[in-house]
Amino acid sequence: NASFIKQWHTFTGDPKAVTNDPMEATYTGFTMWTQAVKKAGTTDVDKVREALYGQTAMAPSGYLETMLKDHHLSKPVMIGEIKANGQFGIVYKTPKTVDGDPWSPFIPKQ
Repeated sequence: NASFIKQWHTFTGDPKAVTNDPMEATYTGFTMWTQAVKKAGTTDVDKVREALYGQTAMAPSGYLETMLKDHHLSKPVMIGEIKANGQFGIVYKTPKTVDGDPWSPFIPKQ
């Protein structure tokens, strides 16, 4: 995470520039996609999709994500509070990653 943030500060030229969840998702997704293309040996969508399953990538925030067969990622669950500088202080984090649910149990399936 510190390395990712340092690279971001260098790129922006602003030592106060912050990162966000969409940036991390893009970074991780692109990393997994490039690994899948290499594994598939092609950019054919169906072959890359199959090669994506099981891909792992170290997220910039320091945990290993895994692409599941339902296209959800395993990620830790975190609860945080917003600090005065706009960042989050993590007050709880699951000890390991949790597989994403493909559908909310609180929303009826259509």
